[in-house]
Amino acid sequence: MSGVKELALLLGSLKPKLLEQEFVFCTQQGELSGYLSLKPLASFVETEGLTLILEKQQALLANLHFDGSFKQITLTVHSSLEAVGLTAAVATKLAERGISANVVAAFYHDHIFVPAHQAEIALSALQEFSD
Repeated sequence: MSGVKELALLLGSLKPKLLEQEFVFCTQQGELSGYLSLKPLASFVETEGLTLILEKQQALLANLHFDGSFKQITLTVHSSLEAVGLTAAVATKLAERGISANVVAAFYHDHIFVPAHQAEIALSALQEFSD
């Protein structure tokens, strides 16, 4: 099943879902295999190091440094990886309220990481698309 590409249909069908856990972004040296026991939600290899998105509690237990705590909002619509404008529309909506948006696109859904203390405001803002 391919995802939705049409922006108007995507925005009207977002059905954003706020997850309860808090997540952090950490950067480490070494290979991902050395951190699998922490059960990272996602990882990305950058020139400067390995970025891990972890549940906050896992990072604290492993004594890993992080700046800020984030909550995940999943856009439950099945968006196409070739959809144009979804990230821009979401980021603009959140920016209007002074909320940063760290977007991770996966095969089925887009996941927005927002500062934990602004998560409820972000969720309300994204729900406006389908009002």
